[in-house]
Amino acid sequence: MPYLRDAEYADLPAVEAIHAEAARSSAATFDEVGRPAAWWRATLESCDFEKGHLLLVAVSGDGTVLGYAKSGQFRDKAAYRTTCETSIYLGTDHRGSGVGGALYRELFARLDRGPLRLAVAGVTQPNVASDRLHRALGFEEVGTFTGVGTKFGRPWDVRWYQRMLGGSR
Repeated sequence: MPYLRDAEYADLPAVEAIHAEAARSSAATFDEVGRPAAWWRATLESCDFEKGHLLLVAVSGDGTVLGYAKSGQFRDKAAYRTTCETSIYLGTDHRGSGVGGALYRELFARLDRGPLRLAVAGVTQPNVASDRLHRALGFEEVGTFTGVGTKFGRPWDVRWYQRMLGGSR
């Protein structure tokens, strides 16, 4: 099983590459191109346990980053300060291997110890594996936005999930 830890600056090129591959080849993210290195540096620098902003990586024995899990601000409005949005992305060779479940469980173990009360996640449909993972980790389906995104020349639905955190559970 991989080693799970907070991301470090040295991990960012691999994290950036994992996200860029997902942006180019899937509808899992509505980004159509990868995020720039400066965006990833800013994301790492904004990590703050008290705000629920985390960036974790799964790393193999030889130091290869296999995937990452992220939690951050849900919306840019003060009243949402006790809610975070989560996401998880794995390198193509590590999907379905159990790495994602381990990584997401670690993210929620940390979030459950913090001050936030709710995590939300949007899953582009269809995505049976991600739906299954979110349900297995205690997320409840709360609705679907139909045709909310357009990528690869077609509309995509996003199923929304929520999970109570920490003392709110």
